[in-house]
Amino acid sequence: MALDYVMTIHADEEMDDDALTILDVEQVILTGQIVERQRDRNTEAWKYLINGQTDDGLDVIVVAKLSPIDRVVIITVYVE
Repeated sequence: MALDYVMTIHADEEMDDDALTILDVEQVILTGQIVERQRDRNTEAWKYLINGQTDDGLDVIVVAKLSPIDRVVIITVYVE
C-alpha cells in the first residue's frame, strides 16, 4: 500500500533545514501519535500534530491535515 500524501513547499523546506528525509516523515506518521488537534481559523479545517521518532531517535513533529479528496497534506515538519 502506498502512502497518498502531498507535501507543501514549506514542509519540504523545513525538512531540508532539519536534515530530515521523506522516510523520516513517513516513519513519524506511521508510528507516531496524534498529540494535538487544532482548527484553522480561516478555513475551519482540522490539522493534526503527530509526534514520533525517526529511526535515528530524533523526536519530530509532523503537522498534517486531510484534504477534501482524502489525501494527507503535510503542512510542516520540525525536530522537537
